[in-house]
Amino acid sequence: MDDSKKILIVDDEHDIRDGVSYWLRAAGFAPLFADDGSSGIESAKRNHPDVILLDVQMPEKDGLDTLRDLRLDPSTSDIPVIMLSASLSDEYRALDAGARFFVQKPYEGYRIISAIHAVLMPVLV
Repeated sequence: MDDSKKILIVDDEHDIRDGVSYWLRAAGFAPLFADDGSSGIESAKRNHPDVILLDVQMPEKDGLDTLRDLRLDPSTSDIPVIMLSASLSDEYRALDAGARFFVQKPYEGYRIISAIHAVLMPVLV
């Protein structure tokens, strides 16, 4: 699995990280984990994942602040981010802040996998 795409899951809920990692492994991806925004940024800098799955609602540093920091750092600005939230009002703010995709919670595993495939697909011009 050396050429598996690395997907960083940044979510403060352990059960969410476990569930998403199951779907990712089943689809052939290599999951990485962070339980808050600050550790998610550090992991992104260290591991340069192919995609970041980022929860909006987290204590201390929420997902929108984390996304803004990722976009401002040249070492992480190009990593596609998929935002996850139970609130549809977060969708516009997430996309406006630079997220490539938004998935509403609760979600089915195939929605996460489809979103990942969509952001990884090269744009044809």
